[in-house]
Amino acid sequence: MKKLLTLTLLVLSTLFMNLAPEVIAADLQAGEQVFSANCSACHAGGENAIMPKKTLKKDVLEDNGMNSTEAITTQVKNGKNAMPAFGGRLEEEDIDNVAGYVLDKSEQGW
Repeated sequence: MKKLLTLTLLVLSTLFMNLAPEVIAADLQAGEQVFSANCSACHAGGENAIMPKKTLKKDVLEDNGMNSTEAITTQVKNGKNAMPAFGGRLEEEDIDNVAGYVLDKSEQGW
C-alpha cells in the first residue's frame, strides 16, 4: 500500500512539475466556462474561424510569441486585429483563468 501511494505521489508531482506555474495557479474549470461563453464562437477546439492561420495550437502560439499567460492575458484584455478587447467586459480573474485554460489546452493538443 505504501509503495502504491509513493508511486501515485511521484506520478502526480511529475505531472504538475511539467505544467507552467501560471497554469497551476489558474482555475482551469472557471477558465473553461469563460472560454465557452466568450471565445468558443471563434476559437472552438483551439481553431480560429476569422484568421485560420492564427490558431491557439501550441506551435502557433509559440511561433507568435503567445505561449505565456502574460501574452494571452494582454491579447484578451486589449484585443488585436479582428479580436475584440475583453478588458472592459471580463473581470481580471476571468481573464487570468481563461489565459491559463488556453495555455493548458494548447499544451494538451486541444
